[in-house]
Amino acid sequence: MKLYLSSFRIGNRSEKLVEMFGNNKKIAVIANAMDYLDDLVERKQRVQQSIAELTDLNLDAEEVDLREFFNKSNLLSGTLNKYGGVRVRGGNLFVLRRAMRQSGFDDFILGKINDDNFVYGGYSAGVCVLTPDLHGAELVDDPSIIPDGYEKEIIWEGLKILDYYFAPHYRSDHPESPLVEKQVEYYKINGMPYRALHDGEVIIG
Repeated sequence: MKLYLSSFRIGNRSEKLVEMFGNNKKIAVIANAMDYLDDLVERKQRVQQSIAELTDLNLDAEEVDLREFFNKSNLLSGTLNKYGGVRVRGGNLFVLRRAMRQSGFDDFILGKINDDNFVYGGYSAGVCVLTPDLHGAELVDDPSIIPDGYEKEIIWEGLKILDYYFAPHYRSDHPESPLVEKQVEYYKINGMPYRALHDGEVIIG
């Protein structure tokens, strides 16, 4: 699986993202990290923003809402296998992690690790969820937010696709940047390997 991991939105290496795709340029936008929003119009606008960014790169983007697949993981696999990759938006990390487990998205992605034809693109929470666990992220995102249809259990286990922790929006012009300073300090104090990215920066893997 190819990784395109950014701090915020597409980042400064969009040409690399395009190069990762083969003939199948269909990409599923996963926006469930925003399910904490009460304003459904705002949520829709943010999804459309993500789709537009990818469309401008000549990728065929559309949203796949994981809520439609809660407890239907077999259906999710059939749907996502039609795409050449996914783009996982930022938002609340703990909401996103719940959505991944309840839909079976986590199992699907772990099953794609050895598939060189599949692209995982993500930013902010969409990258943090790939780490060993979510400890430290509670300094930025509220783990107690439970949108309708979501299970109450806080999931601390990450997908373990990355062997380090991730701090987005580091010293950037982003409202969460001051909280990210505390997150980075937590990683340092606890001896946790991490990478902190400024907005615009990208990790290619």
